[in-house]
Amino acid sequence: MCLDLVNTYARLNKVKPKKIVVFRDGVSESQFDMVLNEELQDLKNAIYEGNYCPTITLVVTQKRHHTHLFLENEREGGASSNMPPRTVVDTTIVHPFEFDFYLCSHHGNLGTSKPTHYYVLWDEHNFTSDKLQKLIYDLCFTFARCTKHVSLVPPVYYADLVAYQGRLFQEVMNELQSPPSVPSSSTLTPAVSLNERFYTPHRDL
Repeated sequence: MCLDLVNTYARLNKVKPKKIVVFRDGVSESQFDMVLNEELQDLKNAIYEGNYCPTITLVVTQKRHHTHLFLENEREGGASSNMPPRTVVDTTIVHPFEFDFYLCSHHGNLGTSKPTHYYVLWDEHNFTSDKLQKLIYDLCFTFARCTKHVSLVPPVYYADLVAYQGRLFQEVMNELQSPPSVPSSSTLTPAVSLNERFYTPHRDL
């Protein structure tokens, strides 16, 4: 897939990208070694060709964590008492020997704003903390479905949308290829019933 993206970029811009930043989602800390030793190497093997060796930065995003940030003075957060957008925490509560930080890039109107945790696993661009944090924050303004800045870097949002649509497409194809069957009342679940109502034509239509 990455090779297809590089070739598409080259076809549209008449040149291959010299710098690539990869945002990876859905990875726990125990899988970091797998991402570095397997996925990153597979990426390089796929796109490196002859004299073409672009520099790569690999960033892991994590939204499913239990860290919440609060203002020391709640009045500074307005009606919701939330931390303001652009809030970055890259000291004290982060790993002392790794390049990671928390970034709150969105404005929380309701509830408690939850920052996104970013881990930089591989960096061939020699990003400083300020430059990478600004790059990610600026990207959060480019999500096409929202007129404001979002809480997660948009490449990950788009990947989630594509994965969700791909799963729905696969379910539809499986329904079309399998023979029709009527499940018994004991095995019928609300999800199955909803899918059948959505994909299977009714007799009275």
